[in-house]
Amino acid sequence: MTGTIWMTAGLILGLLALSGFFSGSETALTAASKARLHQLAQNGNRRAKRVLTLIEDKERLIGAILLGNNLVNILASALATSLFLTLVGEEGVYYATLVMTALVLIFAEVLPKSYAIANPDRMALGVAGLIQLVVTVFAPIVSLVQQIVRLTLRLIGVDISAINNPLSPHEEIRGAIDLHRSEGGIEKHAKDMLGSILDLDAVTVADVMVHRKSMQAINLNGPADEIVAAVVKSPYTRLPVYDGDIENIVGVLHAKDVLRALRRASGQMQRFQARRVMTKPWFVPETTTLREQLNAFLERKSHFALVVDEYGTLLGLVTLEDILEEIVGDITDEFDFEIPGVRTTAEGSVLADGTVTIRDLNRMFDWQLPDDEATTIAGLVIHQAETIPIVGQIVAYKDFRFEVTRRRRNQITGLKIRRV
Repeated sequence: MTGTIWMTAGLILGLLALSGFFSGSETALTAASKARLHQLAQNGNRRAKRVLTLIEDKERLIGAILLGNNLVNILASALATSLFLTLVGEEGVYYATLVMTALVLIFAEVLPKSYAIANPDRMALGVAGLIQLVVTVFAPIVSLVQQIVRLTLRLIGVDISAINNPLSPHEEIRGAIDLHRSEGGIEKHAKDMLGSILDLDAVTVADVMVHRKSMQAINLNGPADEIVAAVVKSPYTRLPVYDGDIENIVGVLHAKDVLRALRRASGQMQRFQARRVMTKPWFVPETTTLREQLNAFLERKSHFALVVDEYGTLLGLVTLEDILEEIVGDITDEFDFEIPGVRTTAEGSVLADGTVTIRDLNRMFDWQLPDDEATTIAGLVIHQAETIPIVGQIVAYKDFRFEVTRRRRNQITGLKIRRV
């Protein structure tokens, strides 16, 4: 009799260990990093390949684990009830319930799952072989259970076979970045860079270009010494050249080409002809995405393009540096001009030039201002007001208050932004 009791107790403990194995395996396999496992599989790790195979069909995997877990838990509970009935009589049912609840909760659920959460990848790699065997053995029963579940759900109007993952890979990556940022694992600058890379397909060249009102251009019909002086004075190495009208861009001058031409002319300005050294202009539509333009720059081995609308009207210019700055932030060198477009006041307000882009303000202050209808902050204010506000007028948008501080003709040149 005593031997039977000890044998039953040992069997119960063994079943609890199996229950803990199933519980921990479920948590580890669902929490394991798919990206890290994919990298290990690419490097030839067989266990990683096995884990990836298992989690490809999560419904089948979870079904097999739950089937095994419930089998051992129910069997362990039944044996415990029988054991306590033998030991203490009819009250053994209550003792069995209390003891098994405590044992299952602590040793078959919380303990293995806590370890699995702390070491998901390591545990997933360790249990993959045994779990694959369990999935194979229980496959017919799991398939039958799945069919019953699907049929039952259809009877109440739910078809899980038609439910797809609504998140795109970009959204999943963006969500992971935001999560790590909120947990302190990623700095704001790194988050902005990663987010900007994901936005390359959503942002067009019109959003980052230098507007034609801010362009530095050279008149082809000007004297040679004025052209050379303009090239030397400019902080840019490439300048568009127009013939008579800024709309009529006929070429692009590179500072190095100008210096080479002057050297060939032995420094004699009257022998310098800009038409001979300028290159053919490259025009791109305003709807071109940054990813498309970046690939085009790399393919053509060019850093400079002029942006036009659907009617061929010149809108501005975009450079490779503009696209890189969209990813990594402002790139300045010893020739760049310091233009204080944004500054904060002691009271917490923000003073911004009207030409400052909405994306720059969002990245600088972690705002969520929309940039669908306008590129600059002045454009957003005009869009919200549905008119061109006068100086002193306040335009409200959600919890933001925009006060016009400067205006030149029909252009808003200064704004005071306050967040309520």
